[in-house]
Order: sequence, then structure tokens, then C-alpha cells
Amino acid sequence: MPESTTRKSFSFPAVSPLIWALVAFLLLSLIYASRSGATYILIEDNLDTELTVPWLLTRHHVALSYDSATQVPALLNGIPRNALRPGLSVTVGLFALLDPLPAYLLNQLLVRLAGLVGMYLLLRKYGLPQPNNRGVGAMLALAWAVLPAFSMFGITVLGQPWVVLGFLRLRQGAAPWYYWLPLLIFPLWSNLVLGGAFVVAGVGVGLAWDAWRTRRVPWAAVIGLALMAGLYLVVEYPLVSALLKRQFVPHRLEFDFSRLSPSGVKAGLTSSFLYFFVGQYHASLFLRLAPLLAIGLALVLLPAQQRWQLGRQVVWVLALLAVLAVFCGFYPQLVVGLHKWLPPLRAFNLSRFHFLTPLLWFGVLVLGLRYLPSGRARWALVGLQLLIGLGMNGEWTANLRRVAGAARAEEPTYAAYVAPALFAQVQQAIAARTGQQPSQYRVACLGMPPAIASLNGFYTLDAYLNNYPLAYKHQFRPLIAGELAKDEALRAYYDAWGSRCYLYSAELGKNFRVAALPERVVEHWAFDAQAFRRLGGRYVLSAARLARPAESGLQPLGAYTTPGAYWRIWVYQAGN
Repeated sequence: MPESTTRKSFSFPAVSPLIWALVAFLLLSLIYASRSGATYILIEDNLDTELTVPWLLTRHHVALSYDSATQVPALLNGIPRNALRPGLSVTVGLFALLDPLPAYLLNQLLVRLAGLVGMYLLLRKYGLPQPNNRGVGAMLALAWAVLPAFSMFGITVLGQPWVVLGFLRLRQGAAPWYYWLPLLIFPLWSNLVLGGAFVVAGVGVGLAWDAWRTRRVPWAAVIGLALMAGLYLVVEYPLVSALLKRQFVPHRLEFDFSRLSPSGVKAGLTSSFLYFFVGQYHASLFLRLAPLLAIGLALVLLPAQQRWQLGRQVVWVLALLAVLAVFCGFYPQLVVGLHKWLPPLRAFNLSRFHFLTPLLWFGVLVLGLRYLPSGRARWALVGLQLLIGLGMNGEWTANLRRVAGAARAEEPTYAAYVAPALFAQVQQAIAARTGQQPSQYRVACLGMPPAIASLNGFYTLDAYLNNYPLAYKHQFRPLIAGELAKDEALRAYYDAWGSRCYLYSAELGKNFRVAALPERVVEHWAFDAQAFRRLGGRYVLSAARLARPAESGLQPLGAYTTPGAYWRIWVYQAGN
């Protein structure tokens, strides 16, 4: 028989766009790979506070302790365990299994992977369901996953697409079990105070509006919301217990925003502008350019009828975002006017509704993409959003500079910043002199975050915490009263806020990262060594040299440095 003139064509099996997005994300994440901790992780409000608490909770075996008498001895001379984050948390569980750096990096990887998959599924089912948009949806999910959100807060921000996906399906009625799962996982891997409460409130308002609009109560979704809120109460039992039993008065009740924030219409409008166009750094700081361009291009290119449809949909979302921006921008001034009648407003920051705005802005971007007639424009806008997210992700860009050999001095690696060999040298010197281990004495730090000493096993009288007893703040103040008297800004920083319960120096100001080079010298430090001893303090670990330690009631014990460490540490002893 003659050979057939036709040939069967061969092609590779189709690969899901989600797989490509996951591969791209993992390749981007390789930037964090390093040897011996030589990677940069965000310092501000992160390495200087957030990594310490879960690590100490697990190392002192009190993460799941619900006894109101339990304390964490390594912080503030014994802080109530219930003042700290809950232990029933995925993030805390990772810190129980791993050392701080690998726990942090794994948590971040999982948080961002969860965000990517959740956003892709939400877009595929509801946002961009057309088959020809799946590639764009996968790239948009990647852009969501790389946003500069704080991963130590778990999936508080990046996991919100899962919550929306679950509730959109539940509002239709009975749903498979896996739509309930995100509502049960979210409380276990998010922060109630920062964002979880506002997610619950936002969903509640959305369901109420939907019920009013359709004249039908979506009972499955209501039950899901009740389960989610109930599980939050279980997870956050330490906080709830401390509040109900009035275990301690939190230092937050002394917050005085009138002394901390500029007032007036101009200041409020400036802040509102920033909230609207850039956002807030805890929730994810990124320029809202791509969503606004998408809407603008669609309105220009669409015929009149479709333009009207898009405008009618997007105006409500933009109006909501504008109202939230104005509320957050003027919130400090609002609290000043109302706290006399509602004192709890000092302790609860209602402006954290801004944790909902990143997802709302992605919703605006999706609306524009749905109406854009040009496929190339859709890809270009999503690519722009991806570049904006990466470019404003300070942690990612700092590691990119590190890999390129262009790291900045203010971006030390984790190994250089935590400097375990340096702090071990200090511990050994104290042990050789006194025979004491860190649990037998207390230290405080000048010119560097106490969290670094805590991560190295020291027991500190100072710390950066968003919740601790007001009574301790008052006990600590005499140590630094002389320095606070020199500087009104520092005095307001401590008295009207005080979450950084630190040793202060008017000469250093708010510089809490005094590097080894150039050497800093504090000429006159008005430190109350006797009050320090009464509080249990023994040694001051200073990143700056004291020119006249005797004036401060201190005697120098030595200066310590190790190759590659960000710090040089001077150790001073209070008393004999």
C-alpha cells in the first residue's frame, strides 16, 4: 500500500496558565535564596518586632497557654501571655517547627502562593471567566501575589480572594464543602485586630446590602460568616480573655493622636490623597495606576452604551474607595474630637478598613479589563501592575540589589542584622565575668531594636509591642525621663504612643539602627540607672558609645564586634 501523504501533527499537552504563573512566582522567589542567612527581610515593623513574638511564644512553650497568669519572662520583665498574638495560628506553628529566618521565608512563600491560587480561582469563576482571559487572569493573580503586603500577618490581605470566592458561592445556596474551607482557614492564618475584623465587617455589610437588594437572605453565607466570626473568637481567645477579665489596662488607652499627627484640613486631605492613590504600607503600598488606566482606556474606547454600563458599575466602587480614603485620612483628627466621649477609640484603630482596599482596587482593574476591547491592552495593563507590585516591594527589590552586588548600607542582610556570633560573644563575656546565663539578668538596648537581643536569647526590659500593660509603660518611663525632657518630639512619641518601649537618646533621636560604622558617640545621656536596677535591669547593650558613662550611673564592661555584623556593641553595667 502506498505510504500516506498525511502526517499526524504532534503538540505538547496544554499547560494551565495557573501552572505558568506558579512557575514564574517560584522563579521570582529565588531572589530570597542565600547561604547562611545572607538575605534581606523587611526591618521596619517586621524584623524589629513581628518575628520575635511567635519565636518567644514557642520557645517558652506558652503559645497555646490560656492561663491568665501565664507570662513570657523574656519580654518587659514578664509580659502577660494574653497581651501577645494567639498561638492557634499557622504562622506561629511554623515558628514552632523552624528557626526564625526559615520560618519567616516559608510562611511568606506559602502566604503568597495561597494568594496567587485564590486570586486565580476567583478570576476564573467570577472576575474574568471567559476562556480567552485565563492567561490574563493568571498573570493578574501573579501580580496580586507579589504585592508588598506584610506576610507576618498571614493571609490577612493576600488571602481575601479566598473569602470572597467562598461567600460568592455560598450566597447562591448550598455549596460543596470546599467552599466552606477558606472561611475556616482564614481566621487561623490572619490577624483579627489588623484586618480580620474589617474583613468580617466588610462581608457583613456586603451580605446585608445583597439581602436588601434582592429581598432574599442568603442563609448559607450568613451561617458561613457566623462560623468565621466564631472561629476568630476561639483563635483570639488570649485577647478576648484579657479584655473580658480586664486582666490589664493596655498602653493603647493613652494614645493621643493630637500630639502625633498634623491636624487641619490640608493634613487630612494630603493623607486622604495618599490612602486613595498609594494605600498604606502594612496593607500593601502600591500605586493605583493600572486600575485607573484600565477604566480610563475602557471609557474612551467603548461605544456609548457599554461606556454607560461600565461607568455605572465602577462609580460605586470608586466612591467607596474615596470615602474610605477620606475616613482614614481624617481618622486621627476624628479620634481627637471623639475620644473624650468614647475612650476606647484610642485603643481601636478603625482606620484599618484600608486593609480591604488592595482587593477593591484589583476589582476596579478587573472591571476595566472585562470591558477593554483590546487583548494587547489587557496584557499591557496587567504587566504594568506586575511591575508596579515588584518595584514597590521593598523586600524583593532589596534582595535584587543584593544579588546584583549593589546592596545599600541601610539594607543589611538578616545574618548581619541579627548578628548571632556578636551577641553570643556578649553573652559569653557576661557569663565569664558573672557565671550568669541570660535568663538570670535583664538587659535594655540603646540605638538598636530590643527584638534583635530577644532573637539572640537575651531577656529584655524593652520591646516594640502593639499591646502591653500601661502600668509597665509608667514603670519604664523614669529610666528615660531625662532624655524625654530634652526633646518634645521624643516625649510625644513615648507618652502619646509608646509602642516602642525603648531606651531613648535625644542625640540619637528616632535612629534605632546605629550601625557599627561610622561610630556614633552619645556625649550626655540622662539615664536613671537606679530606676533601671529597681526594674531588674543589669546591663545596657548600646550600639553607640557613651562618652561619659559615669554620668549615667554606668560602668563600661567592653566593646564587641565581629566580621560582617551590622552592629558594634558597647556593654555597660548598672551598679556593681
